[in-house]
Amino acid sequence: MDYYQIGQRVRRYRKAKGLSQEQLAERVGISVPHMSHIETGNTKLSLPVLVEIAGALQVQTDDLLFDQPQAGGRVDAELQALFDTCTTQEKQIFTEILKATKVAMDKYK
Repeated sequence: MDYYQIGQRVRRYRKAKGLSQEQLAERVGISVPHMSHIETGNTKLSLPVLVEIAGALQVQTDDLLFDQPQAGGRVDAELQALFDTCTTQEKQIFTEILKATKVAMDKYK
């Protein structure tokens, strides 16, 4: 198991959610230095901590464990993280852009 890569994925999802290490550590119930060591791969995280981190980041544990998307989970989490930072109007605009992009992609298949 590559703890450095797991830590990097934790960091990526944390930043996508706009959270500091301190905020995530508080939500998970661990110290800030422990969170830092998890993100840098300098410590092995326990299964309960992994589950708590995934819950706090609103992602699946597979998204933290595996680099490849598992049934679209990583992509879904990234899109959700983007949507979470949008106003209602921005969500509507974003949805229309995605729909138009999908229509164009289907046209050129």
